[in-house]
Amino acid sequence: MQETKTVLITGASGGIGHELAKLFAQDGHNLILVARSAGKLTQFADELQRQFNISAKPIALDLATPSAAQTLFDQLQREGIAVDILINNAGYAKYGQFINIPLEESLGQIQLNIATLTSLTRLFVPPMVQRGSGKVMNVASTAAFQPGPLMAVYYATKSYVVSFSEALANELKGTGVVVNCFCPGATDTNFQHRAENNESRLFKKMYPMNVKTVARDGYRGLQKNKTLVISGIKNRILMQTVRITPRKLVTAISRWVSEQA
Repeated sequence: MQETKTVLITGASGGIGHELAKLFAQDGHNLILVARSAGKLTQFADELQRQFNISAKPIALDLATPSAAQTLFDQLQREGIAVDILINNAGYAKYGQFINIPLEESLGQIQLNIATLTSLTRLFVPPMVQRGSGKVMNVASTAAFQPGPLMAVYYATKSYVVSFSEALANELKGTGVVVNCFCPGATDTNFQHRAENNESRLFKKMYPMNVKTVARDGYRGLQKNKTLVISGIKNRILMQTVRITPRKLVTAISRWVSEQA
């Protein structure tokens, strides 16, 4: 029987984070669930506790605020809760031309997708290193591997997540701490509605993956201690193709995919 771990999941009230929480709970791990929506989060935590007989602690917090990562870390320190596995899943996008998107929306994406992810990693990894064990999953996207006209900031933030994660995985070799970067492609969640690109060719014509399947891919990759996990065979082939295709063509195709169908 595997040892019970405490898993912190951000963006846990829906989508991939929600499904990852179920998988960890099913395997008997205790959870700290973080998201903005207190009601949904509390209900979900109660359901997991009843169904799997684990501890699930909901924490309602807007991680897009600069102080959120430190606030969360300090709270768990005060309560004596050690995090064994950190899942940096929270993130969002905004669809449209960069010059038409309000600056606060672009900076908000950078804050949540990059700054908060980096802060949480910096805060929670040193105690893992001290204990000689731990895991971090940073959720990026297949968007990380090419420029993304009409979602320029989002694509750029995910490029950062891949580069940061791969570098950190190298730095932490031999410490007992594993860093994993998970890259899902288009997935059937509420993400596209919040981003306002649900009418794009990507989501209307190209059949986004089932969220349970995607989460399972990420979960298995983390269990196998893989540094980079791309969900879905089609996405893995596509990412290889991107590497050998001229960048201007890649960018033009990326725009076509993002345009409304």
